[in-house]
Amino acid sequence: MTSQVSSPAEQADENPAGEQRRPGGAKDVRRLDRVIIRFAGDSGDGMQLTGDRFTSETASFGNDLSTLPNFPAEIRAPAGTLPGVSSFQLHFADHDILTPGDAPNVLVAMNPAALKANVGDLPRGAEIIVNTDEFTKRALAKVGYADSPLDDGSLDGYQLHPVPLTTLTVEALKEFDLSRKEAERSKNMFALGLLSWMYHRPTEATEKFLTTKFAKKPDIAAANVAAFRAGWNFGETTEDFAVSYEVAPATRAFPPGVYRNISGNLALAYGLIAASRQADLPLFLGSYPITPASDILHELSKHKNFGVRTFQAEDEIAGIGAALGAAFGGSLAVTTTSGPGVALKSETIGLAVSLELPLLVIDIQRGGPSTGLPTKTEQADLLQAMYGRNGEAPVPVVAPRTPADCFDAALEAARIAVTYRTPVFLLSDGYLANGSEPWRIPDLDELPDLQVQFAQGPNHTLEDGTEVFWPYKRDPRTLARPWAVPGTPGLEHRIGGIEKQDGTGNISYDPANHDLMVRTRQAKIDGIDVPDIEVDDPDGARTLVLGWGSTYGPITAAVRRLRTAGESIAQAHLRHLNPFPANLGEVLKGYDKVVIPEMNLGQLATLIRAKYLVDARSFNQVNGMPFKAEQLATALKEAIDD
Repeated sequence: MTSQVSSPAEQADENPAGEQRRPGGAKDVRRLDRVIIRFAGDSGDGMQLTGDRFTSETASFGNDLSTLPNFPAEIRAPAGTLPGVSSFQLHFADHDILTPGDAPNVLVAMNPAALKANVGDLPRGAEIIVNTDEFTKRALAKVGYADSPLDDGSLDGYQLHPVPLTTLTVEALKEFDLSRKEAERSKNMFALGLLSWMYHRPTEATEKFLTTKFAKKPDIAAANVAAFRAGWNFGETTEDFAVSYEVAPATRAFPPGVYRNISGNLALAYGLIAASRQADLPLFLGSYPITPASDILHELSKHKNFGVRTFQAEDEIAGIGAALGAAFGGSLAVTTTSGPGVALKSETIGLAVSLELPLLVIDIQRGGPSTGLPTKTEQADLLQAMYGRNGEAPVPVVAPRTPADCFDAALEAARIAVTYRTPVFLLSDGYLANGSEPWRIPDLDELPDLQVQFAQGPNHTLEDGTEVFWPYKRDPRTLARPWAVPGTPGLEHRIGGIEKQDGTGNISYDPANHDLMVRTRQAKIDGIDVPDIEVDDPDGARTLVLGWGSTYGPITAAVRRLRTAGESIAQAHLRHLNPFPANLGEVLKGYDKVVIPEMNLGQLATLIRAKYLVDARSFNQVNGMPFKAEQLATALKEAIDD
């Protein structure tokens, strides 16, 4: 998705596209082209569910959107504390957009901790809806407030809406046979109803969702629906909200087709299923649960009807071992993990390199080192994917750029794996995994043909005329070895991690043979057919910004801001990180300056400098959050002017 994104200051000053006054004293309706909303509260307040439901209704309404869930790593973080704040940001618009937005126009704060953790991100004039019931002396003191910010004037620069969400929810549910604590749990649905009224979101699907989710507890389902409706009615009747807002569907943003909202992990799961069907291979996932990759295991386990087999192993090593065994047996084999799991899987990845079997290693990157920041995003596993194995063990690396693009990246990784008989790394990250955007469901005839030809019989003739099967006799174009399914008569062959003899696959300690095999495996990866990199350069710029992975959205938004301001800058984005596109060297030499923004300390920049001898400049961030467009625009402007 693409867009023109304004700066935080511009967001605050943005004039509505129009305003309607309803007859008979009814409330005004103001038209906006886009809005950024952030829901924030304790990790037990249901902010992720609230944001997800608002997102689903927004997607069904037809807006373009981008989301940023942000939550603690603890299963239940300390209530009322700054580390325990969970938030969900949604940017939706009547045009195509790229990012979850730099600064929220609206903050829903369920307690003092949520307000304090997020108020610094708000532009002046933003709306703040606070649950006043939680602003007790104890709660205020817990986060360092000496006095209530609702009363001391510190929020005068914002449009403050004090709402006793808890009290209103309990009152709305008094007819239900619920304890006060049980009734209070529905306050997130009251808030969702209020925001749904404010922005004219559909409601039917949310009510149906609640009824289905709590089908085994009909009283709880009815209470949540009642709280949701009460929030809607509160917005309609209270004097504190004099204006509601309309954001029209993004009718011009999307090519014709059927769309749905999708997260990166869900898109990856669907992409893997599609790849297995296009290859006519059973899909096998050997995995061990790890944040933020576990959703892929959860989703694939639901699709046995597509020939998917999922194995939740006792540890990371067993997970990839089972997957490699499945690859040997003729399956499209996958293992999913994050950085700490890649470290444990590295020996088996090296074994897959030696065996030359197709295996997809999906790394949903998170903050490190060690277990680091499990729920925060980072791009710091690139060098690990490139070199994190003993010996010369080259592996192709592919990286998606948006949540929806994870579907296509999975297909591309599968294409490379089955065509070249190699393990392939797919580097997503927490931002893509948990974020979501509209995705056009492709037609079947748009999907690539991944059909595999297994070895069926002898492929080599000895000097005496005997026909034999050589497991390491290579395709002259791809250098891939044959893929022989165990049990095929006459194709028995030795496997293992000891070096193979060229052709026969027998154990070999011969120095010259080892040199040949190492160079051949490297040549196979170097020769992988990948598309040329495309450069967006309408004005003949002298500065190029080069990105990879999830930096695509913020970089593109920043580039468009600069061009709107009259600056000349070019942009290119890498999907294939090993091997690089064949034309990348020539592209880089065509610019005086190359800037590489990354959520690490300069890993791609290190590779670019080493391979192409280009003085690439790094712009780095490792705070567990994605770049903001304004932040990148400022850095790129400085690079242009330098």
